[in-house]
Amino acid sequence: MPSPLVECVPNISEGRDVNVINAIVDSVRTVAGCTVLGVEPDHDYHRTVITFAGAPEAVVEGAVALIDASIRLLDMRTHQGEHPRMGVVDVCPFVPLRDISMEECASLAADVVERVANLHTVPLFLYGAAARSPERTVLSTLRKGEYEGLQARLEGTDQLHELATRLPDEGSQSWNETTAKSGAITVGARPILVAYNVNVDEQDARVSKMIGSIVRSSGRLLKSESGNRIRPRGMLEKVQGMGVALDEMGISQVSMNLLDAEACPLHLAFKTCESLANDHGVALCGSEIVGLVPLSVMLAAGRFFTEGIDDEHALVDAAVHHLGLNEHHVFDPQRHVIEWALSNEVSE
Repeated sequence: MPSPLVECVPNISEGRDVNVINAIVDSVRTVAGCTVLGVEPDHDYHRTVITFAGAPEAVVEGAVALIDASIRLLDMRTHQGEHPRMGVVDVCPFVPLRDISMEECASLAADVVERVANLHTVPLFLYGAAARSPERTVLSTLRKGEYEGLQARLEGTDQLHELATRLPDEGSQSWNETTAKSGAITVGARPILVAYNVNVDEQDARVSKMIGSIVRSSGRLLKSESGNRIRPRGMLEKVQGMGVALDEMGISQVSMNLLDAEACPLHLAFKTCESLANDHGVALCGSEIVGLVPLSVMLAAGRFFTEGIDDEHALVDAAVHHLGLNEHHVFDPQRHVIEWALSNEVSE
């Protein structure tokens, strides 16, 4: 019988210093039974998405090692980037891949938080399926105010958080030199999501920000002259989104998390962004998958763009071509499709 297999996808707040990124990733590679599947730094986001997988016990060891190395090597006091973040390891989710339940992954996340709290006096939050109360489930809710608002949050003077979400689950609850350096770290458990960015051929992100506010499920916040607020639902289901400028590349992106790729498949997100951009006289210039993607998601996109093809590799190639996944980035199906990467890298 195949053994349980879990994936971990930590996002660290460093996307520019290759030596530091490699040192943090190497801390995972030294853990027996833990296989690194992807390392994707982004200069403008100043963030690196790391993907590794293995048996549950090995992945827990890898996550603890990565968080420990990040706390030692990174400093939030000098960090600036386009992506929202709260600490040196902004998020560290456990994802069930094979013969392991979501509840078991939540237990792994809690174990990691407890172990890190014994190593370092830093604020630690649990989210997703590992959240200790319903109010703490959504990552964006916990991350309100980001790193810059963390001091006021811990001191109880911020206006963004109710008591139910303000304080960490474990670790330090005070602002001090250690907390200022590390920021807060969030660990959790969630289903597979697809981090998907659609490239827009503009520099200032004006259209990209507009698209992001329209397509995301939460919609755009509207205000009256009297200060009343209302928020209509967005176009796409189970999607988080925002528009950002990528100064280094001279383009912008609609940065999205597809929380359920069946409810909103890749091709629907891409074509919706394309339609809205065209309405404003702006063209798309490909797209990007950050991290790894399930084979079923790529096959669905391939079938949308082609007819009469059954071969899986041909369908994936069609999806790569029509989504422009190699236009500004490198998408290697053997490394970026979860099932193929696991087959190549993780021994049974």
